[in-house]
Amino acid sequence: MASVTSLSDSVQQQLATALSAALPDAGSADPLLRRSDRADFQANGILALAKKAKANPRELATQVVEQVRSGDVIKDIEVSGPGFLNITIADRAITENLAARYADSDRLGVPFAAHPGTTVIDYAQPNVAKEMHVGHLRSAVIGDAVVQLLEFTGESVVRRHHIGDWGTQFGMLIQFLDEHPHELDHKSAEVSGEEAMSNLDRLYKAARKLFDSDEEFKTRARRRVVDLQAGDPHTLAVWQKFVDESKIYFFSVFEKLDMEIRDPDIVGESGYNDMLAETCRLLEESGVAVRSEGALCVFFDDIKGPDGNPVPLIVQKSDGGYGYAATDLSAIRDRVFNLKANSLLYVVDARQALHFRMVFETARRAGWLNDDVKAFQLAFGTVLGKDGKPFKTREGETVKLVDLLDEAVERATAVVREKAEKVGLSEQEIVENGRYVGIGAVKYADLSTSAVRDYKFDLDQMVSLNGDTSVYLQYAYARIKSILRKAGEARPTAHPELELAPAERALGLHLDQFGETVLEVAASHEPHKLASYLYQLASLLTTFYDQCPVLKADTPEQMENRLFLVDLTARTLHKGMDLLGIRTPERL
Repeated sequence: MASVTSLSDSVQQQLATALSAALPDAGSADPLLRRSDRADFQANGILALAKKAKANPRELATQVVEQVRSGDVIKDIEVSGPGFLNITIADRAITENLAARYADSDRLGVPFAAHPGTTVIDYAQPNVAKEMHVGHLRSAVIGDAVVQLLEFTGESVVRRHHIGDWGTQFGMLIQFLDEHPHELDHKSAEVSGEEAMSNLDRLYKAARKLFDSDEEFKTRARRRVVDLQAGDPHTLAVWQKFVDESKIYFFSVFEKLDMEIRDPDIVGESGYNDMLAETCRLLEESGVAVRSEGALCVFFDDIKGPDGNPVPLIVQKSDGGYGYAATDLSAIRDRVFNLKANSLLYVVDARQALHFRMVFETARRAGWLNDDVKAFQLAFGTVLGKDGKPFKTREGETVKLVDLLDEAVERATAVVREKAEKVGLSEQEIVENGRYVGIGAVKYADLSTSAVRDYKFDLDQMVSLNGDTSVYLQYAYARIKSILRKAGEARPTAHPELELAPAERALGLHLDQFGETVLEVAASHEPHKLASYLYQLASLLTTFYDQCPVLKADTPEQMENRLFLVDLTARTLHKGMDLLGIRTPERL
């Protein structure tokens, strides 16, 4: 299906043409069109243009109005105040535009991005042999939504999960497993994520205890780090066991999150080992990095410590070891030169902003990033408890992600169960919907907040049917599905000849903005703006219900037209939620 030009785009084009005719020297002038409570749209751009052309804004506005042909789309246009234009859209144009969207069941008329490229997105980065905690939630949820949005707009997306699978603690773990070879054995053929995690947890604690109490073991463990970095085959084989066991656990957590993580997309720190020496050589030979007290460093004029001295990015330590910077810079080389990305996106905690600023600047100086190949950190804030402090258990421990998700599903299932009898849900549907509502609630709470802001994790609020929650949106969707089931023989059909009530117009104009909202949200990597659009859509739907009876409409045509409006609303909610990684149950 062809994409649908939104009404605001049509009006924008007509006004821009009229502006060029009234002000031939203005070039391509932007009328600055906005939704308005005075009319359907208001154009505010004439004031700035008149100032630039030293013209009277009201007179210029009047000239523009004379150039605009009222007709198919614009029903009425008038000058208001100092030179604003108030524009009213014809009812027929609203219905016809929505009918074109409705006919395109896959994309709802959403166009593809004008210049799609290749984006590598680095998100959901757990650590091998460690439990995932609440801090891993945001990277996974935000990253997954951005992947869906970019792919939907036509971008080629390469997913990368840069897991922590390298470093000194592996010497301790590998040595312990080598001396106690059955610690990761499985009781049965089917291994659950929980069994994998408890195996790893038990082994980690035992190895740590031995490392802290036994000097000889500590020496053997440190030697193991050297063997690992040198690529000793036996050591690597034991290390691989840890990685495999951890993946069983990771996959089980991501499955709970209703999120697809594929094995080839997991390229941990270890994946760049072979590039580290060359990365250092390239940086040193080009003069981007210099030796300082034996370490290979990159210095920046504008980055200084509290003492006023420059803080360098250390690419290689004085003992020859490599830090995170060497790995991150090698990953950039791989993503730019091998994966041919022109956009690198890192969904990483805001507290790492300085590190990434230094890494990106180093890569720019080396010529790996430039005007055509850009890197961004999509920084996110902290998850807070109800008390506004970082989210911890009563004992002050970091909250395990699995526990949190299980509790969300439990709470949501209780909410679903309360209403289940009225709707006639089976036990299986209650359990399934409880999962979709619980996981949806957690994701939506995260995605409806701007990523850079901290947010409070309040499960009672998240699974509430009132307010800006995913349950409110899921419920709106299920309610429409119920109406469509009750409609019997009547079919959703657009009737452009009908006049629209104010609530129908408001709903229709908002539905028509879905395409431009999706493109804007994908381009700016801001899923919270899509969440906000969907919440507004559900709110307009509620007003529409109250004011415009659907099944008891005045005429059969009006009923069909209203069924068409709510059906398109359901499809838009379903598609929008899907792009955020949230399911919409048919009955709730």
